[in-house]
Amino acid sequence: MIAKISSGKETAGLIRYLFDTKKAKDHTDPHLVASWDGFAPDPGRSDDVDATRRLLVADLDLHVKQARRLGRAPEQHVWHCSIRAAPEDRILSDEEWADIARRVVAATGIAPEGDPDGCRWVAVRHAPDHIHIAATKIRADLRTARHWNDYHTADRELAAIEKEYGLLQVVRGDRTAAKRPTRAEQEKARRAGQDKPARERLRTTVRTAVAAASSMEEFVHLLSHIDGVLVEVVYFPSGDVRGYKVAAEDTTSVGKEPVWFSGSELAPDLSFPKIRARLENIDPQPAGQPERRRPNPWHQATAAAERIPRHLDQTDDEASQAHLAAFGEALDALPLLAPQALRPQLREAATAFERATRSRIRAEHHHARALRGAVRTMVRQPAPKDGAILAMFLDAAILVVIAAARWHQLRHHDQQVTAAHETLLHLQAAYHQASAEPLAALAQRQPPQQAVERQIRRLRQVVPEYAEQVIEDPAFAALTTALAEAEAAGHDPERLLQQVADQRALKDARRPARVLTWRIQRLSARPAPSAQARAAQAHSPAWADSAARRSDAPDHTAAASPAPQPPQARRR
Repeated sequence: MIAKISSGKETAGLIRYLFDTKKAKDHTDPHLVASWDGFAPDPGRSDDVDATRRLLVADLDLHVKQARRLGRAPEQHVWHCSIRAAPEDRILSDEEWADIARRVVAATGIAPEGDPDGCRWVAVRHAPDHIHIAATKIRADLRTARHWNDYHTADRELAAIEKEYGLLQVVRGDRTAAKRPTRAEQEKARRAGQDKPARERLRTTVRTAVAAASSMEEFVHLLSHIDGVLVEVVYFPSGDVRGYKVAAEDTTSVGKEPVWFSGSELAPDLSFPKIRARLENIDPQPAGQPERRRPNPWHQATAAAERIPRHLDQTDDEASQAHLAAFGEALDALPLLAPQALRPQLREAATAFERATRSRIRAEHHHARALRGAVRTMVRQPAPKDGAILAMFLDAAILVVIAAARWHQLRHHDQQVTAAHETLLHLQAAYHQASAEPLAALAQRQPPQQAVERQIRRLRQVVPEYAEQVIEDPAFAALTTALAEAEAAGHDPERLLQQVADQRALKDARRPARVLTWRIQRLSARPAPSAQARAAQAHSPAWADSAARRSDAPDHTAAASPAPQPPQARRR
């Protein structure tokens, strides 16, 4: 059920509309289902509709006229609440709608339960799927009703009603969503031939600028150099920056001022103070190093993304919220870095996940400095020519979104869960498109059958619980190539497998072979450890514990028949 609440200053006009059957085609049978005392005159069940309607208006306005004589009546004295059931819901009876109306006026403070001085109100049903509650805001003691935050209290009561009546439980937000474009804005965009209103286009533009900037000065500079966007910085009398506002050039008519939006009007997290707080928490990237020794920012961003699900499993909600916000910035930046063919899906993913980056939980942004720093460095470098790097990040991003949906679901953030599920569809589509060529190239370089069987034995030793699932994965051929090439570069394949398995469990991965492939490729890109380093690792307590765990695991190869061959090997 959805409630819509508004105020007005003419009781007669509202009642006339509710009982009109000529202009409003859906007003099939207007009648009262409930009222403040149960005895209000019902124009819908009267032979003289006009006279009964005037009598009802007079009864509703009684306390308003009394308060007006004393100068106490507000100009907007009419309270109007429409309540609509979902199309999937059953048809409710008049008695059920009457109960719903009484609960809503009591919850909102219009007529609290057990209060004889509550406001006068009526509930009108003129269509099967909804009712209208018309009330005047003056109580019998001539005080104005205390109905602050009435939309939130009505929505909360309707959520309880949905459960009790067995109705569709509507996805509800926490009032942190970005403001929707008005109907006038949508019509203006349609007339101008734009696919989205200016508010939504500017929101996407500002979010992309935030993702690319490393300081407030750079943020303003980037915005001011984007075609079609006007930017104005607002200052305090002291000269300090107070905020900013943006406008789309195509909304400016000849001789008229642009339609400006402040950051907070675009989205709650795009206000000047909140952007500044995020930009102040960015890890500086190492400078002055030779390019060959400088860390790859894509690998850094992927590693930071892979750690996010583990952070979300912790109890620090403020840190988790910060990691989700930083991940949202990474998605905002991806369309700038991806091939043209992938940009539509990535833009849709970033737009959808924008809702999942905000909740009532305050983010402590210093927890996500590493990912933000890596993203800024990625933006400043040429787009990668190797499609495997992008596929590697998208693979990690999919696991982040799955974990984000689970995190929001545990906290009953319904809108954020829906946004995460929508994001997942777009990311999966982008990943399949980005990974096809790199995985095929790896599969073509698959090592000989003897080497493949050696990798199978290693898998059964290191990740016995996932080994069979990995072997049956279509990406298994690519994994064997990645392991073989890592071994040729001087890495220990068994040690690499153990390292990537320890980074994060594979329980969320539907295709574990591809997850292992990208992680091994990323780790094997580093220089192989020297003999001394390998000896030191072998004597470290962590490696000893890991080796002990593997030796305690049952041997899946000793008593078994020859290892089954993967599909590619059997074909050969």
